[in-house]
Amino acid sequence: MKTTHTKQNKELKKVKSLKTWSVRKKLIVDSIIILIIVSSPFLYYLYEYSPEGKVWDTPFFTITSNGYKNLYISFWIYLSKIVPLLMFILWFLTCKHWWYHAILIPMAMYAFQLTNALYKNQANIDEIEIYWLIPIMMVITPIVYLIRLKLFDKLVLGIDLKKIEAELDEYDRKENESQHKNDIK
Repeated sequence: MKTTHTKQNKELKKVKSLKTWSVRKKLIVDSIIILIIVSSPFLYYLYEYSPEGKVWDTPFFTITSNGYKNLYISFWIYLSKIVPLLMFILWFLTCKHWWYHAILIPMAMYAFQLTNALYKNQANIDEIEIYWLIPIMMVITPIVYLIRLKLFDKLVLGIDLKKIEAELDEYDRKENESQHKNDIK
């Protein structure tokens, strides 16, 4: 009896330690997410601390204004795209609603705007991104709508598509059997 009791205690301790580890891991991840969200206004206003001029040269890297009037303006443009994109990414990763795929559309918009601002030396930004978003919207919108329809059918109307398919398969099987009997006669 003593060995069984000891075995059970070891298993119980193992389960408790796994639960404790998963709780700690969740707490760490949630703390990081909260820290990012709380620091987002400070991240956004980092452009206020940009150096004057068109080039920022350090021993580690060199940043240019990339065609903008100065670094202040370029940092303001970059951060006005990065911070909302970061918030949308966090929202997408943590959202538990059925429609969370729709968050991909504004995420793509900010990603296209950031890419346009980073890689093009031009004054006209945020103008043609809608044309890049149209194909993404054409894919995501029907997916979200189909998910909504399935949930509406199942939860509101009480229609279970798997049961209907099983019933139709049963009818097909019976029809095939009757045709097979008729062919034999």
